[in-house]
Amino acid sequence: QVQLVESGGGSVQAGGSLRLSCANSGYTSGNCLGWYRQAPGKEREGVAAIHSDGTTTYADSVKGRFTISQDTAKNTLSLQMNSLRPEDTAIYYCAAGQGLWHGSCGGVNYWGQGTQVTVSS
Repeated sequence: QVQLVESGGGSVQAGGSLRLSCANSGYTSGNCLGWYRQAPGKEREGVAAIHSDGTTTYADSVKGRFTISQDTAKNTLSLQMNSLRPEDTAIYYCAAGQGLWHGSCGGVNYWGQGTQVTVSS
């Protein structure tokens, strides 16, 4: 059974930093892990993704501020978020799937439960 469990969300002031982590257990069939977010009243959107070969992709809105990384030995996916802005406020989801698209996996097979990130001005 695949489980993706996020941690590290919270509240921070604009300009601050947070680091999200996702513990991945049981997912071995795909080649992409990614982070998505959904703000109130908006559709879920891709933030960043990493291929099993190490290739990364980011949404334009987070380029230069967010960094996705993967520790394969610990089966952990991370998202370092710097220079946070109020518009980054959302529920952030870890996802596992196939392929890479712009800022996301090409297709998602599994989702985590989400973690709230709130950035105040």
